[in-house]
Amino acid sequence: MTIRLLQAADAQGLVPPGGSVALKPNLVIAGTPESGATTHAGVLSGCIEYFREHGGRDISVIEGSWVGDETMRAMRRAGYDQVCERYGVPFYDLKKDRTRSVQTAIGPIDVCCRALDAGLLVNLPVLKGHCQTVMTCALKNLKGCLPDREKRRFHAMGLQKPIAALGAALRPRLTVVDSICGDLDFEEGGTPVETNRMYLGTDAVQLDAYGRSLMGLRPEEVPYIELAERFGGGSVSVQAEDLIELNRPSEGAAPARPRGTVAALTRGVHENQACSACFAGLVRALHTTRQSGQDIYIGQGWKGESLPGLGIGNCCRGAEDFVPGCPPTAQAVAKKLEERSYSA
Repeated sequence: MTIRLLQAADAQGLVPPGGSVALKPNLVIAGTPESGATTHAGVLSGCIEYFREHGGRDISVIEGSWVGDETMRAMRRAGYDQVCERYGVPFYDLKKDRTRSVQTAIGPIDVCCRALDAGLLVNLPVLKGHCQTVMTCALKNLKGCLPDREKRRFHAMGLQKPIAALGAALRPRLTVVDSICGDLDFEEGGTPVETNRMYLGTDAVQLDAYGRSLMGLRPEEVPYIELAERFGGGSVSVQAEDLIELNRPSEGAAPARPRGTVAALTRGVHENQACSACFAGLVRALHTTRQSGQDIYIGQGWKGESLPGLGIGNCCRGAEDFVPGCPPTAQAVAKKLEERSYSA
């Protein structure tokens, strides 16, 4: 599917002199692509084969997983170690990369140099749900090009504006979206929805607007896409003539849409600038234990506050009861939720 898309788009014209190509997948956690969390290894191998055949001489894979997980563990879990070994392509952990300050619409952001210096940066996101931003795809996947300190700062700033500003500043020249079986509720996977679909384009803003429509979401549910357009990152307009379909879904196939699981699970959760890893761990624990409705506090915004319920993570150690960690594991949160439920 990847090679067919690249051929149809004549993507060889994007390969720069010298053939430097950096492939940036989604390895948010150490999860399998089949779980709906990460980019399929076949998308990587398809890109490597295509670009190598069309002038790519310096191809690499670059990524930094979310705060709290190890990138190299995630790449092995997704099968990227086998792909890189097979094709002789290096993998670079962006958590260990140097950074440069980039001026954006909201001020300077430190971005990893391998993303900035790539001759052709190819963004390979998964279209899936997100526990805080409802959806994640092309624009939000670029957050993996940041050091962990900036990822934390993004959450302190509320995610929407910094995601939009980064997308408008970095602007990868090609995005290939893996929508084969993305989890439409959780960015860390676990409840994948099979659509067997992929698409590509050169405007990340337009691709996200299109992906949002595929998920049946309203613009106000994913506001960072319009913000990215306002910051000069691309256009949200998707006209019929913009779309070239290589094939069509079978007749009667219903569009895959989120089920509102996260909203139901987080009833009673007081979130204030929470990092994705911490919040997703809480969501996963609530999903596992079915203990929604408890008075729970999570996020950097609660630091130093005395809180009446359960605090999640070190930022909420001022709560009457809390789960330590930065971030705490989903298992530790689940254990605490069950203990409190039993005690009640």
